[in-house]
Amino acid sequence: MINATGSSASFGQLLANLVRRSFCLVPVVMLLACAGCQPPADSSADSGNKELHFAVIPKGTTHIFWQSVKHGAEQAGEEIDAKITFRGPSKENDRDEQINVVQGFLNARVDGILLAPLDADALVRPVKEASRAGVPVVIFDSGLNTDPGDFVSYVATDNFEGGKLAGEAMASALGEKGGDVILLRYEQGSESTHQREEGFLYSIAEYTNIRVLSSDQYAGTTTESAIDKAQALLNRFGDEVDGICTVCEPTAEGALRALRERNMAGKVKLVTFDSSDSLRDSLSAGEVNAIVLQDPVAMGYQAVKTMAAHLRGETPEQFIDTGVFVATANNQDDENIARLLRPAVSGE
Repeated sequence: MINATGSSASFGQLLANLVRRSFCLVPVVMLLACAGCQPPADSSADSGNKELHFAVIPKGTTHIFWQSVKHGAEQAGEEIDAKITFRGPSKENDRDEQINVVQGFLNARVDGILLAPLDADALVRPVKEASRAGVPVVIFDSGLNTDPGDFVSYVATDNFEGGKLAGEAMASALGEKGGDVILLRYEQGSESTHQREEGFLYSIAEYTNIRVLSSDQYAGTTTESAIDKAQALLNRFGDEVDGICTVCEPTAEGALRALRERNMAGKVKLVTFDSSDSLRDSLSAGEVNAIVLQDPVAMGYQAVKTMAAHLRGETPEQFIDTGVFVATANNQDDENIARLLRPAVSGE
């Protein structure tokens, strides 16, 4: 039988062992508790280093202008270490395809969308959807008929001012005698070219010796459609027309070819917008009298930089003007004009 002393000793030893075990468990419990409070391996510290991904959506992809925009966007992307995906509709009148491209990038959850709307009204809904989804949008090249709060900023040429410069260039080409002119419009819904057209008419109205024969015809988005429309206008006004103004590269190419087919190139004054190899050569040859130039490289570059600034918490200007210039045979070799007549394109 165990005596009282032995029982007391055994109980004391048991209590001591329990205390020792409890103290040994404390570090383990604390370690587990702390481990539960730690962030996962892919924490915000790592996600903060995630490469930004911007979608650049032009009106189209075939014309030199858009390839120069791409070059500028990629240049800015390299500087800020952002991935640039350039994708647009194959035709500059395909509103549905451009809307689908926007929706695809929304589904992909890109960090920002840079959009040149080919229709000022049709692209409003996709931009509003992007805003609601938390994907910021910078509009470039051509405006959008929506509340400014739906997008970060508008990066573009002052197109109305460009149209006014085109009018002044036409008046200069016609001289004191003046003459009768045709404004060949581009595509209904295109805000940028609409502003150029209205700027041209506003400027020409100041010259009493210049009469506008036609200003309500649209050439369409391709050179081929522009040739057809220009031919129809020349069939109607060929004996009267002294000058033609076009507001973008494909329309200019179409009008120039129509004039050549009738042996009227160089005789009818031609003022246009945007450059190409053909239009540059025609400027030197006297078939084109003036080319109003934008800066597409700067446009793409500034659009990307503006989006990056927004994501850093900065508040960009609502409108960022990338400049507008006029090239003639007399100034085509000036450094800045020569650069804009031959803008860098993606891949160079």
